[in-house]
Amino acid sequence: IMNIKNVYILDDRAILYINGEDAKVFLQNLISNDINKVSDVNSCFTSLLTPQGKFLYEFIIIKHKSGYLIDCEKSQADGLYKQLSVYKLRSKVEILNLSNEFVVAAFSQEKFLTFEEAQDISGFTLKYREDPIFLDPRNKQLGARLIINLEKLYLSLKKLDLHDANRDEYYSFSHKLGIVPKDLNKLQNKLFGIECNYEELNGIDFKKGCYVGQENTARIKLKNKLSKRLFPINIIKGELTEGESIYYNENEIGKVLIDKDYPFALIKYLDENFNNNSDFNTKDASIKIKRPSWIEN
Repeated sequence: IMNIKNVYILDDRAILYINGEDAKVFLQNLISNDINKVSDVNSCFTSLLTPQGKFLYEFIIIKHKSGYLIDCEKSQADGLYKQLSVYKLRSKVEILNLSNEFVVAAFSQEKFLTFEEAQDISGFTLKYREDPIFLDPRNKQLGARLIINLEKLYLSLKKLDLHDANRDEYYSFSHKLGIVPKDLNKLQNKLFGIECNYEELNGIDFKKGCYVGQENTARIKLKNKLSKRLFPINIIKGELTEGESIYYNENEIGKVLIDKDYPFALIKYLDENFNNNSDFNTKDASIKIKRPSWIEN
């Protein structure tokens, strides 16, 4: 569990800003979640999929002034910016990359709950002075995030009595929890959005109307066709290679998608050969794969 005094400056996150009179409708037609959930007191997690429902981008949306802030991985920011621009066509929408001005800082759920108006609800959002602070909409255990102008960052952290800690601690915690902290580009087009556990991470709304990739996402859900999921890998010994198969005895049960730092695999989690406690093998590694506790079936 995170230390209540620690803050993690997530300098490999980027901030885009979407503004303009069509901004809401524009986003609603693209994202897997419902933009109507985003308000001054609630932020949401969502994804942008291919028309076939495959993963492309994921991000958090926060209401800001007359538009929306998008918190995404920095390595995905340029691609996301271009993709949004492609869809823009004649919409009255402005898309800005504000990554040089804004920074994302993460701290504990416990600290978040010390704010007077805080509620213990994933996505719950409040303002600290002008700046949004929200409990991670994917999972409350990931703690809270503050999105703030770089110039104000250190003064605010001082006032909040938060102390700069190593970002890798936060990412290790996220990996242990079973939520991908970085290297999201390695997942692009390799799996369906629903296989990224977006339903459990509050990233898909099955009641909303059309969005890009909706048909396959709904079909997999309705027909109970979800047989693979993204799970974290723990290396016991050896090295992983992106794209390689994972075996239990001679049976292939998955593929390595993210090999470095915080590795993840797409696992046939309903397969009789998959068991939380077994050891699995790749060509050069012995590994463990744990189903995250927040995935029920």
